Amino acid sequence: MSNNKSKNKNIKILFFLGRPLSPLYALLMSFRAWLYARGFKRQERLPLPVISVGNLSMGGTGKTPMVIYLGRLLKKAGLRPAVLSRGYGGNSKKAVNIVSMGGGEILSDAQEAGDEPVLLARELQIPVITGRRRVITGRYIVEQGCADVLIMDDGYQHLALARDLNLALFNAAALPEDFRVFPGGPWREPQTALKRADCFVINGAENINEEQVKSFCLRLTDAYPGRPVFRGHYTADSLIDPEGIQRPISALPPGPLLAFCGIARPESFYQTVNTIAKSRVIERASFQDHHAFQEKDMISLNRQAEETGCTALITTEKDMVKLNALSLTLPLWILRVKLTMPPDFERFVLTALPTVLQ
Repeated sequence: MSNNKSKNKNIKILFFLGRPLSPLYALLMSFRAWLYARGFKRQERLPLPVISVGNLSMGGTGKTPMVIYLGRLLKKAGLRPAVLSRGYGGNSKKAVNIVSMGGGEILSDAQEAGDEPVLLARELQIPVITGRRRVITGRYIVEQGCADVLIMDDGYQHLALARDLNLALFNAAALPEDFRVFPGGPWREPQTALKRADCFVINGAENINEEQVKSFCLRLTDAYPGRPVFRGHYTADSLIDPEGIQRPISALPPGPLLAFCGIARPESFYQTVNTIAKSRVIERASFQDHHAFQEKDMISLNRQAEETGCTALITTEKDMVKLNALSLTLPLWILRVKLTMPPDFERFVLTALPTVLQ
């Protein structure tokens, strides 16, 4: 388990020490993008339209909820989407690793494919393929003829594959005051990379940092005129009870809770749980993002919960896919969170895919 305050302090120190190297890294990333833009490095265009979901920052900006939202939106529109994921956190070295070909059948577990691809396959019941080179996994989907639109997860920096719609996501709780590039800050590329975006999405804008969010939206609008800025909101959708049955939020039993997770930004999860549980969360346990849970973690969580008088535990859907073979002595509840987007975002996405819709 990690101490968030200590972790954040260590990260700030490392970023401070890395600042002298930031200009060099930013220059290299800009030069790489320039090579693709000028055709010196090959960018392949597949015969299917591609929607890229990505960000400039390291850490969570809501890419997985956005991919789920887009998958449901495209299915509702009568399309057959498929997801191309890198499979971060999985140990598969295959060029093409099949997580699912749709219909709910999972062919790779979280250890092999990564937690997020397995979650996407379960939630959307569409083809989900992992592999470092999205051009190769995209070709596979084209050959199989099982989709007519591709969603490239975490694809903003994956320039080898051309895209028809490029989404740049931000976390409302961690909007940048400046764009310090790695290793002197959390940004993968300099701010100029945002010119590749077709639109911007500020996720987690549930009346937090309202003035800051408005100010940042204006900054984007002024810097990139003609490119819309949308705001996404997370809502607690439902629960999965200890028997694996989906329940309404009101079904959460009384009593103190221990909330735990292994995600990039745990505070958002804790805040949501605290709201639905009416401040009954008395213990928290944070793990590294994509943490591979082991039996020793469960023993530690059981002990922590029992020592503090907790009567149940609660975690995220993303973490749930890694807990199947592990045991807890106390009841475990899963919180399902949904991303809600405004109607004009839905129209924007569907309008960007006119060929398929015709």
